[in-house]
Amino acid sequence: MIRKAIIPAAGYGIRNLPATKVIPKELFPIGNKPAIDYVVAEAVQAGITDILIVLSRNKTEVMNYFDRSPELEAYLTERQKENLLPLIAPTKLNIQYVSQHEPLGLGHAILLGQSFAAGEPFAIMLPDQISLSRTSILTPLIKCFGQYRANVIGLQTVKQELLSNYGVVSASRLKARTYDIDSIVEKPLHPPSQLAVIGRYIVKPNIFDKLQQTRPGVNGEIQLTDALNEACLSNRMIGYAYNERWYDTSIEEQYIKLQQRALQLKSTKITTEAE
Repeated sequence: MIRKAIIPAAGYGIRNLPATKVIPKELFPIGNKPAIDYVVAEAVQAGITDILIVLSRNKTEVMNYFDRSPELEAYLTERQKENLLPLIAPTKLNIQYVSQHEPLGLGHAILLGQSFAAGEPFAIMLPDQISLSRTSILTPLIKCFGQYRANVIGLQTVKQELLSNYGVVSASRLKARTYDIDSIVEKPLHPPSQLAVIGRYIVKPNIFDKLQQTRPGVNGEIQLTDALNEACLSNRMIGYAYNERWYDTSIEEQYIKLQQRALQLKSTKITTEAE
């Protein structure tokens, strides 16, 4: 049973400037909900009960979103709009926060969650990679972990010309959607396959040992991919290949398509309910 998830959300969102100068990319709207709300809902549906969100100093808006707003609650109640209160009610999840004081990379952000994990296997969920699947796309990774008792990484087949934007695995197929991973390379010039790493992981707590031993790379950042690649050498690692459509909110074209798809699904749902 995987109970805990870490959501790293401390980055500056450089690819989304100038909007991210004032709006965290995790709060970019998709329909009438921010992106991170979809990720948290995905976690809840998969059975996660405790979440740690790693933030930077200037991202208190994320904390505010998941907190109560007594003033707004009172305003809606006074105007007899209580039907809107469920929309702003805080999640029943146990959400904790930790600050990443310097931009030292994704691996460093995960390291900050060591005490939170408390020796348990846990999920890592990147909030800029989203699927609108009706069922939680974290669930099949949890099932794979239960079956193989190994670290599990989400994968998806990506066009050859886009592979340089992702971590890419060298792997051998086990079943229709599962692979034994031999190695992972970040943003390769010569990709070993077309299987790119998508931002969902289930990892054992010994990943923290690998992260502590990982040397900083470009810009002094500690990369999660480097630690996972090192873990491949001594521990089995499983890849689960998604068929579901994914969107990267850091890429403008994909974010626009995500917006359009979310509105389309909302419109279809409303029409169906009306009928």
